[in-house]
Amino acid sequence: MFQSLLRNRVHDYVRTFGGRGFRARSAERDAETDRARASSILGAIEQALDAAEREHAGLSRRVEDVLARAAVTVGNGADEYLERDALDSHHQDLFSTEISNGQRRLQQLATEITHFKFLRSAALSRLSDFRDASVAKRAEE
Repeated sequence: MFQSLLRNRVHDYVRTFGGRGFRARSAERDAETDRARASSILGAIEQALDAAEREHAGLSRRVEDVLARAAVTVGNGADEYLERDALDSHHQDLFSTEISNGQRRLQQLATEITHFKFLRSAALSRLSDFRDASVAKRAEE
C-alpha cells in the first residue's frame, strides 16, 4: 500500500512539471559557475591582503615620522633629560605612546599579512584549476 501511495505521488510530481525528465546543466556552465565561486574567494583574499599591506605601509611611514619628531624633542645633550622643559617631556610621553601603539599595530598587521599569504597559497593549491592570471602573478611575488 505504501508503495502504491508513493508511486502515485511520484506520478503526480512528474505530471506537475509537464512530464519533463531530469536535466543537468552543461559542463561548460558548471565550469563557469565553479570558476566564479573560486574567483570570488581568491579575490576576497587578495583584497584583504592588499588592504593590510597598504595599511602597513602607511602606518610604517607615520611611525617613522613620529620617531623623527621624537628625536628632535629629546635633544642631543648628555644631560638633556635633566633640564628638559615640561612641555618637551609631555610631548616625549605622547610620542612614546604613539610609537608603542604604532609598533604594536605594525606587528599585528605583519602577522595578518602572513596569514593572508598562507590563505592565498592554500586556496591556490586547492583551487589550481581556477587560477586567475592576475592572482597567479601576484602569488609569485
